Amino acid sequence: MTSTCPFCALPPSRILENNAHGLVIRDGFPVSPGHTLVVPKRHIGSFFELEVSERDDLLRLLDHAKAQIQSEFKPDGYNIGINDGAAAGQTVGHLHIHLIPRYLGDRPDPRGGVRWVIPEKAAYWTGLT
Repeated sequence: MTSTCPFCALPPSRILENNAHGLVIRDGFPVSPGHTLVVPKRHIGSFFELEVSERDDLLRLLDHAKAQIQSEFKPDGYNIGINDGAAAGQTVGHLHIHLIPRYLGDRPDPRGGVRWVIPEKAAYWTGLT
């Protein structure tokens, strides 16, 4: 735990659910209604540093968060993402899993989803015959 890490110093009022190894919060800068984060309690930077028990608990929380979002916001789909390392766009050095609800019409053409992290490679279907 570090005192400067925003995920290590969360006020209890932000926590929607938790278990032995993780917690669920709404994203402070949501890209869509219901944008949620699943965060390990242990301060680690990478998904690949997780112990098996931690990963299992985080995935259980992801399932619970999805059920809650579905009930509350009724999205039409989801993007699940992890920015793992600076080259992948990670700006907070504490692992967190984004669960981003998607809604029909929120983008003119949502095809490619997470592939848009590298826009020139996203629309692979345009080259298919």
